[in-house]
Amino acid sequence: MAELIDFYGRHLRYVRISITDRCNFRCSYCMPAEGVECLSHADILRYEDISFLCGTFWDLGVRKFRFTGGEPLVRKGLVPFLAQLKEEFPKMKLALTTNASLLDRYAPELAKIGLHSLNISLDTLDPVKFAEVTRIGSLSDVITGIRAAVRAGIPNLKLNAVLIKGFNDHEIGGLLRFAKEEGLLLRLIEFMPLEDDVWSRERFISGSEILAMLPDGDAWKVEKRGTDEDGPAKYYVNEKTGDTIGIITAVSDHFCEKCNRLRVSASGKLRMCLFSAEEIPLAQMIRNHDKAGLEQLILESIKRKPRCWDDIHDGKQHMSGIGG
Repeated sequence: MAELIDFYGRHLRYVRISITDRCNFRCSYCMPAEGVECLSHADILRYEDISFLCGTFWDLGVRKFRFTGGEPLVRKGLVPFLAQLKEEFPKMKLALTTNASLLDRYAPELAKIGLHSLNISLDTLDPVKFAEVTRIGSLSDVITGIRAAVRAGIPNLKLNAVLIKGFNDHEIGGLLRFAKEEGLLLRLIEFMPLEDDVWSRERFISGSEILAMLPDGDAWKVEKRGTDEDGPAKYYVNEKTGDTIGIITAVSDHFCEKCNRLRVSASGKLRMCLFSAEEIPLAQMIRNHDKAGLEQLILESIKRKPRCWDDIHDGKQHMSGIGG
């Protein structure tokens, strides 16, 4: 079996696949206020093509697949597709990232599939701020969806919050309490400079600053986690309460030397790094189900995975078009 090892010796065992570029929110750090031009349906990979792509990556040693968007649950047929994929590859770790607004409808079905994990994006518990950052989202729908996921018994529920100075930096304690009460693991994420029109140094909060802002201060001690599946977060345990929190420092203390992931857009373009503008078109080989050709193209492409995001960052990337 071939194995995906890049030029810097990193073993690539994790692929994030965007199911759709469409979303029912318009988050300010993800896209401009007017939104972005959506792909035509003809340009979006069909589910049978995504299944073929996953099978190809599986044979190349990839073991974890996260499905993102846009908002993945806005695409019809996602849940049956995931169920079929899990049936075909029982040992495949399937994960989903969502804004949770549609989870009330889909959580019971998702639980039956056997998801490995579910990440929920929620940056504020303030309804006014939530409306401001999402532009068209409903906080009550998100909270209802979170509770539906908990009731359904979906494992490894994580609450992801991007911290932005002057917006939600005073909500850390509230987010931590909410996550604990609802049964989720909170992860705080540095504001990433994907798009210069949105990001600014003045609004950035580093991981060390986040750690210093946590309730109970010195009670938080780093927790050792030892597998690639733990992802980019560094976890801390509160010695007084036993609470756990994750901090993702993609900017101030990046984890590029351990990066084990690739990304594929909804139109079938392979991206080696979240911050890279370079995309390798795979769609034609995927649609032709040219397995040998697709494997060879992937193996050649990963040699161009950059050493670090800071080497290639241009500040022009919309998160909505990348897949998180």
